[in-house]
Amino acid sequence: MHTALLILTDGRFPAGGHAHSGGAEAAVQAGRIHDTATLHAFLTGRLHTTGLTAAALAAAAADGTDPLVLDDAADARTPSPAQRAASRRLGRQLLRAARTAWPHPRLDSLAAARPKGAHQPVALGVTARAAGLSPEDAAAAAAHESVSGPATACVRLLGLDPHQVAAVLARLAPDVDAVTAAAAEAARRARTRGPDELPAASAPLLDRYAEQHASWKVRLFAS
Repeated sequence: MHTALLILTDGRFPAGGHAHSGGAEAAVQAGRIHDTATLHAFLTGRLHTTGLTAAALAAAAADGTDPLVLDDAADARTPSPAQRAASRRLGRQLLRAARTAWPHPRLDSLAAARPKGAHQPVALGVTARAAGLSPEDAAAAAAHESVSGPATACVRLLGLDPHQVAAVLARLAPDVDAVTAAAAEAARRARTRGPDELPAASAPLLDRYAEQHASWKVRLFAS
């Protein structure tokens, strides 16, 4: 495994992900997540919908597909205004960190073209390419992030046993691997057939939660 992948997926990498719950905070408030079993169900659904979509976008960006085209594709696949805003904030923070860690003209070009931030999966894919990682690596990073961030958030939100939460993530490993493979294959098709080949799996409940969460005056996480 490339060491850059470990750095990129490390929760201590200063890309801002620790401040976001990926919809978990609103799901906890709604009573949908209240223990490790319901956390597992939430993460499974998130992985196979928005996680798959993000992983494919990241893989396509790492494969060299025009990131601005992919950024438009990401926008079309993110119906919630609150989620779009959060994704661009995270993309901007990721690019800032990545340009310091792995200086590259592609990162500079994307930052200049999207000064308010490219969507996070696109920024992730371009970062992976700049760091010498493969499209499969980029897909794996995005798929992993789609479950690890909300899982960590639930330790803070619910006081869940971190050992049991780690076990939930371990049980999800085969699903993460399957989503990674599907995303990388979609990115390969998109190389010749265009971004319509990328998945557009939706999660309407996450969209609803994002809009509700954005209206809260008191919250622990930014999204």
